[in-house]
Amino acid sequence: MAWFYLIVAGLLEVVWAYAMKLSDGFSRPVPSAITIGAMIASFTLLALAMRSLPLGTAYTIWTGIGAVGAFALGVIALGEQASLARLLAAALILSGLVLMKLSSPG
Repeated sequence: MAWFYLIVAGLLEVVWAYAMKLSDGFSRPVPSAITIGAMIASFTLLALAMRSLPLGTAYTIWTGIGAVGAFALGVIALGEQASLARLLAAALILSGLVLMKLSSPG
C-alpha cells in the first residue's frame, strides 16, 4: 500500500504545481484552493508512505514524479519548450526513479 500512496502523492504534487501556476500568485481563488488541497493530500499520502518506506526512497520518488510530471504537463498543457536537453534531463530523472525503486526494499 505504501507504494500506491507514494505514487498518488507524487501525482498530487503535479496537480498542486499546475494549480499554483494557474493561481497567478494565489490571486485566483479556485486554483489557489486546489493548490492548497492537493498539497495537503500529497503531504499526507507521502507521510503515510514513509511509515514503511525509507526516507531517501520515498522523498526521491515523490519529488521525481512531481518534477517529471510537472515538466510533461508544462510541455503538453502550457506549451513550454521541449528541447532535446530538457527531454534528456527528464529521461535521466525517470531512469533514476526506476533505479531507486529497483534498489529499495518493500
